[in-house]
Amino acid sequence: MKLKILSWNIWCGTYLNEVTKFLKTTNADIIALQEVCKDDRGNLAEFIAKKLGYYYADAIGMDLPVRFIPGYDINDKRKMKFGTAILSKYKIIKSEVIELTKEDKRLIIKTDIEVKDKILHVFSVHLKHTHQKKSELQDLQVENLLKFLPTKNTVVMGDFNSLPESSVIKKVNESLQNTEIDSDTPTWSVYREGCTCLVDNKIIYKLDYIFVSKDMKARSLRFMIQRDLIIYQFQRL
Repeated sequence: MKLKILSWNIWCGTYLNEVTKFLKTTNADIIALQEVCKDDRGNLAEFIAKKLGYYYADAIGMDLPVRFIPGYDINDKRKMKFGTAILSKYKIIKSEVIELTKEDKRLIIKTDIEVKDKILHVFSVHLKHTHQKKSELQDLQVENLLKFLPTKNTVVMGDFNSLPESSVIKKVNESLQNTEIDSDTPTWSVYREGCTCLVDNKIIYKLDYIFVSKDMKARSLRFMIQRDLIIYQFQRL
């Protein structure tokens, strides 16, 4: 069994049409999205899934200040709901919203996807952003995540907001395979407009990862010059 999977933080659909068009060109079997929101456009996970003709499940329930999103005033005090999602060509037979921590109300989505005669357990993860600093809350979030992981047929992907040398990634590496074994390609670039906390003009941090259980192996891994985007093909052993 060979599958192409993709992970992308879509920044609350800031460039929704472009994102949707690009996702269609990738022909990925399974897509993990982070910063998927509900706003006056509707549920963006549902919107993208319909455009692609995919099944979907989401965990949208966290609060994001709109001042971080282009088009909103920096003094706007309102918040929007955002979270994680999984889109799949294959049928999602079960989904579960998991709250990793009550503080920061960190929600992720777990799905069971029927791929031929196998059930694949797929997680879309988005941990707290800490400006690349060590965080006890992040450590707790990943410890709670690991408690939910099956030992086989498991894919965990997303925006971990953690550097490769961090305690968070070291903990995940103990249980799962990191698909980028021999290098640490930077993945985090952002759009300066509308982002008040951005100080970098180039991609210098690796914060996004795809992990798989030890019964799987990588076939190829590819990074694109878009924010937090990883495309990965794998096959079962």
